[in-house]
Amino acid sequence: MGEEKWIHTASKTYPVYIGQNIWQEAGQNLLSALSSYSKVFVVTDQHVAALHKEKLDALLAPLNEVIYYITPNGEEAKSFTVYEDVMTRAIESGLDRKSVLLAFGGGVIGDLGGFVAATYMRGIPFYQFPTTVLAHDSAVGGKVAINHPLGKNLIGQFYQPEAVFYDTHLLVTLPEREMRSGFAELVKHALISERRLLDTLMASYQKPEDFYKNDLTPYLAQGIDVKAQIVAQDETEQGVRAYLNFGHTFGHALEAYGGFKRWLHGEAIIFGMLFALRMSQEQFDLSFDLANFEAWLTALGYTTFLPKDVTFENLYQNMLHDKKTTYREVKMVLLQEIGDLAIVPASEETLEHIFQKMKHEGA
Repeated sequence: MGEEKWIHTASKTYPVYIGQNIWQEAGQNLLSALSSYSKVFVVTDQHVAALHKEKLDALLAPLNEVIYYITPNGEEAKSFTVYEDVMTRAIESGLDRKSVLLAFGGGVIGDLGGFVAATYMRGIPFYQFPTTVLAHDSAVGGKVAINHPLGKNLIGQFYQPEAVFYDTHLLVTLPEREMRSGFAELVKHALISERRLLDTLMASYQKPEDFYKNDLTPYLAQGIDVKAQIVAQDETEQGVRAYLNFGHTFGHALEAYGGFKRWLHGEAIIFGMLFALRMSQEQFDLSFDLANFEAWLTALGYTTFLPKDVTFENLYQNMLHDKKTTYREVKMVLLQEIGDLAIVPASEETLEHIFQKMKHEGA
């Protein structure tokens, strides 16, 4: 049986249904909700459509009018061009303020679909239908956005969904690289919450095959709990919600350097967390076995050393575009200990010192 969780924010309270057959278990709830809308507009990508569109068609079959927009795969979908094209399709399809949008895919589709919903006619309701491990993080909490060539998620909004339907059975079709990318956010949730969760993940997942052999659902549910507790305190990231960005200042800068194509989000976030952990050891004398942690990541197939072409100058300019940066002062989310975080200003010299340390150790 799946679980029903509730996300409480200042602007909205909504359910997350998670489980291996949650579409069947909660399908009637969904259909009764969707039947009250004038049209249903589904945003998905080519990959998800090829794998799962028939399943969604079957689920939505009782509804009168379902329109699909299928985007390119990957971060390319979070561009101004695709955003404009989705909007054009929505207008041409006659979507009105009583219509609803379903974001059916991974984090990219959730971000794009949510941003379309937030801005179409000043906002229409939307539902999240995550299909990846990564989306356990991105589908919950209401952050929606598209990218700018100079930085990730710089054009966006806080806009909560009506509900999240997370059928984890869909994860079996994910390629190993996508599994790894999403698992990085689970590792982040462990680091910012409790050592026990990290120890359990390290014991349960020791090689890439374990992603498919061991059911991720209970860990994804725990990750959602971690995020829900923080979002309930701080919906629009005025304070503690920034803790969820652990590893993301450096990671997003790396993604932008790679043109949002070279590294998947989670691959970049692994580098970002390793950067933040090294900085935490220097700033707060964090007690953490980094060598053992890196060895575990390597066994799972992650790359933990930066390529030679990545320079500090490239990344620093991108870090200055980070949303936590104010008055040209980069702010880093660091660990005082696992589950105990702090946001600290970081000088260019400090950041370069940690960067050079990473490059040297990976040489």
